[in-house]
Amino acid sequence: MAERVCVGAIAGAFGVRGEVRLKSFCAVPEDIASYGPLTLEDGSCSFTVKLTASVKGGFAARLEGIATKEAADALRGRRLYAPREALPALPDDEYYHADLVGLEVCDTGGKPLGRVSAVLNHGASDLLEIRAPGQSHTTLVPFTTEIVPTVDLEAGRIVIDPPDGLFGD
Repeated sequence: MAERVCVGAIAGAFGVRGEVRLKSFCAVPEDIASYGPLTLEDGSCSFTVKLTASVKGGFAARLEGIATKEAADALRGRRLYAPREALPALPDDEYYHADLVGLEVCDTGGKPLGRVSAVLNHGASDLLEIRAPGQSHTTLVPFTTEIVPTVDLEAGRIVIDPPDGLFGD
């Protein structure tokens, strides 16, 4: 499991005094400010986050050490990570997306189907994007208990019971 988990992204400057527009990936969006300090993916910078306002698609926020519009704009598109130990423990049937990416996927008979390349959510529910070895396309699988009965983080695998024809069978 990853030592850090992506909790948000910087969408650019908000105003001219160094605030940023911040998109939270947290279940409770406001909690992003309580997991800090947050670091960039490469670990080059860390920031204490103070939310200053709710804005469309996220928050206006002040990052410690960022004082100008130019400095805020330079962070556009960068993702923010929290240390895993700062995040709350999850119930048994919930997972951090970062823990699912890369897991091996097999069907209930043990046949390998690929690996999770991403976890997507377009509003209704989570989807696992599965890439089979040597394939250029991916298959999207609803992340429900009916279709995904087993997630074994210790073993690094997910067992799925896909609907007929989903994997071209």
